[in-house]
Amino acid sequence: MDPSFIIMWTGFILAGYAVVGNDSIQTLGTFLSSNEDKPWYVLWGFAGSILAATLVYGWFAYSGDVSYGRLEKYAFVDNMSWPYLLPPLVLMLLTRTGIPVSTSFLVLTFFKPKGLWDMTEKSVLGYALAFCVAIMVWQLVTKMLDRKFMETPLTTSSKRNWTILQWSSTGFLWGQWLIQDFANIYVYLPRALTGMEITISLFVLLTMLGIIFYIRGGNIQKIVKEKTNTTDIRSATIVDFIYGLLLLFFKEFSNVPMSTTWVFLGLLAGREIAIRYVMELIKEPSDLEKAKGWHILGLVLNVVIIGLIGYVVYLRDQATEIDWIIPTMAAAMISRAFVAYQETIPGRLNLKAAFRDIGRDLAKVSFGLAVSVALVYLMRYLLTGSLSGAI
Repeated sequence: MDPSFIIMWTGFILAGYAVVGNDSIQTLGTFLSSNEDKPWYVLWGFAGSILAATLVYGWFAYSGDVSYGRLEKYAFVDNMSWPYLLPPLVLMLLTRTGIPVSTSFLVLTFFKPKGLWDMTEKSVLGYALAFCVAIMVWQLVTKMLDRKFMETPLTTSSKRNWTILQWSSTGFLWGQWLIQDFANIYVYLPRALTGMEITISLFVLLTMLGIIFYIRGGNIQKIVKEKTNTTDIRSATIVDFIYGLLLLFFKEFSNVPMSTTWVFLGLLAGREIAIRYVMELIKEPSDLEKAKGWHILGLVLNVVIIGLIGYVVYLRDQATEIDWIIPTMAAAMISRAFVAYQETIPGRLNLKAAFRDIGRDLAKVSFGLAVSVALVYLMRYLLTGSLSGAI
């Protein structure tokens, strides 16, 4: 049998397990946390049916290309050699340690180093945009809903209604994530799959997904459980829906692959700060008078952030072409977090703890990015004598 054929399918299987295992934190983390009372195979059947539908639809709609066009600029490698197994193996190793590494950077960079900068720009913009959206949305959500969620237990009838809503939002999110991340898995297979190839690949992915559900998400799942009230099905529903909308925007934004991990962590970071910030002001209303200047500045920044979000949405695929957009979004994100901390200093509830958690998560994903990209380029250099030469 042709060795490249074996390497191609081995790479696909390893990538499928590593990608699904690492990225369960993003799409299925809150779903798993808030449905721990249900059998794993019920949850697997739900997620598996959506995976199958999304895959088959992409196969039909894009003439065999299940990546939804995201691999257009990534040529298929006809004669794969053993180094192509390194990215998913490294990814599996990092996943076992609980580091939320970006699968897009690790896997796709190996196939096309020149695409690294575009992917990085889109991912950083994704983190900043998700953070800003989350901190704005959850200031309102916490005042109206999250506070009530934390103080009021679910009744039997309301739990049934929220379960329907949460499973719907998870299905929407899971489908949007698959459209983004199929590229990371199917980069190993031909760009136009045959009927046999899509059948075998679907069986492999459903098996890998079953393993992930059986072990309830593994080490990466701990990041979700550490965040405020993510095990409440009502809060989980809102998280999943907002994240799904963000991925839908980036799906229409451009076909450049991106790190959905960065977007998800940005969403959790903005949400965490907003919840703790609002809960502090509710618990210590005197903070509004004691830090009145900071509070006014916070309101001004809210308006600025809303304007920036609207402008990025308006620009769509042209956003990353404007040099000042990403630094400005990042500056607005950092400024709003700093001002929120200053606003709550008189009471000092727990924003310091939130910053520590967010910093730790960002350090993990940044470390994973640095390690994975360094290993990819080191391997390329050792094999070809060039950082961009073909292996």
